[in-house]
Amino acid sequence: FLILILGIFFFSAAPSSLTKSDLIQAVVENARKQTRITKRYDPSYVNIDYPLGDVPMDRGVCTDVVIRALRAVDVDLQVLIHRDMKRHFSKYPRKWGLSRPDPNIDHRRVPNIRRYFERTGKALFVTDDGSDYLPGDIVSWKIPGNLDHIGIVVDVPVRAANRYAVVHNIGRGAEIEDVLFAFEITGHYRYFR
Repeated sequence: FLILILGIFFFSAAPSSLTKSDLIQAVVENARKQTRITKRYDPSYVNIDYPLGDVPMDRGVCTDVVIRALRAVDVDLQVLIHRDMKRHFSKYPRKWGLSRPDPNIDHRRVPNIRRYFERTGKALFVTDDGSDYLPGDIVSWKIPGNLDHIGIVVDVPVRAANRYAVVHNIGRGAEIEDVLFAFEITGHYRYFR
């Protein structure tokens, strides 16, 4: 029963009559809600359902923040990335030695999300101006150890700075933090343009 309630909490269908700003607000609200539920970082490979597959809500990685937030408005990156990879597998990074797409994990890898957003016209310029990064924007970084990371800008202003905070999961569960310029930005994306 609890899983059903959490599923409704995160993945309620978005009516098609929503405006762009309604969609962005729903994504931002969902990202913020995750900070109260997703308390663990767990990068384990897991067989999940397709479509709408997910690991348990209390855990995940940075990509799960983005995946879950977009599902609040019926955008399923698992399906979108899997379909695109099936058609254009050679266009995606080959870092993991796979010979074909895997719907259990492909959408949970930052380089694949980045490539999908680039291929579908969601990419924006990377700048050092905090006002260019709006709530609902998705940002990717290189963090120490040459690791890829991703998060969502939310509507929480950073005091004494011209920027918003980010929801991400860097190892302690989903958190709201001022990390926009803490690491090297490798991508800036806006799903609803």
